[in-house]
Amino acid sequence: MTTQSDMATLDSERRSSGWRARVFAPTTLQKLLAFTSLILLLVFFSFASSAFMQMDNILGILQATAVNGVLAIACTFVIITGGIDLSVGTLMTFTAVICGVFLTYWHLPMWMGIIAAIGTGAACGTISGTLTAKMKIPPFIATLGMMMLLKGLSLVVSADKPIYFTDTENFYMISQDSLIGYFLPSVPIPNAVLILFFLAVVSSIMLNRTALGRYTFALGSNEEAVRLSGVNVDRWKIAIYGVGGAICGVAGLLIASRLNSAQPALGQGYELEAIAAVVIGGTSLSGGSGTILGTIIGAFIMSVLTNGLRIMSVAQEWQIVVTGLIIILAVYADILRRRRS
Repeated sequence: MTTQSDMATLDSERRSSGWRARVFAPTTLQKLLAFTSLILLLVFFSFASSAFMQMDNILGILQATAVNGVLAIACTFVIITGGIDLSVGTLMTFTAVICGVFLTYWHLPMWMGIIAAIGTGAACGTISGTLTAKMKIPPFIATLGMMMLLKGLSLVVSADKPIYFTDTENFYMISQDSLIGYFLPSVPIPNAVLILFFLAVVSSIMLNRTALGRYTFALGSNEEAVRLSGVNVDRWKIAIYGVGGAICGVAGLLIASRLNSAQPALGQGYELEAIAAVVIGGTSLSGGSGTILGTIIGAFIMSVLTNGLRIMSVAQEWQIVVTGLIIILAVYADILRRRRS
């Protein structure tokens, strides 16, 4: 006969077991490992170079992370569905160019340029989603084609030359100014970082508290089961790619404001760092699992590593080699994680 004491012991063991399951779950463990890796990188580069922890360098890392982090958030939505988006880098550039056309060529108000950039990103993402959902083109091929298309359009629209925002008053403030610095001059965190964190919070709420988020995870876990349950899979997939595209529009605004120009030849290669940040942060390339917090940690790891190698005067070609090795290791870690789970 089970006594009250035995029941209490069993209940305690269940709670303890549930806590261990949550802490040592594959995604949680990956986030802990990623965060630990970030701390170790910060410590290593701090000892390796006295210039690493200087304020100007820290601000540079934050600015770089803001752009890569926003792109990584866009990739997170798509990768959780089991897809991939190789066009995020060139889409970022194209939205910056469109913003330049609105503000510099047509001399329209800044708010219209902002809406144009985000709207253009959403439209291009929707097209990528349509190619994947309706035309059944594999995401890799569809977004690869979109990447090349947008790269060409950026050069065509800008006449193969940069578009400068020198005549647009206060455009630099989007990324370079510091709202916090007005109240705490000793902590001049750029607005771009605030936008990154705000977008991360909003995206996390979308993934965990809305129907879009639930279907994002469901599509990555078992798309056919979702389809058989009567859900319009194509519509939700297109919506998810559209959201990712809109987020790329935000990245386009950030990098244009940071450079005070739209550089049409820029963008290709950013998608690799964004995808690497997503995988390092614990999002599975097979879909069905992932978190925005993990993605942000992964983005900081990529930025700290790139900046640290540059501070140590490592040749750029070797920096690219290291980035490639990290991507390979991150994908392999994802494979091992899926095997264990």
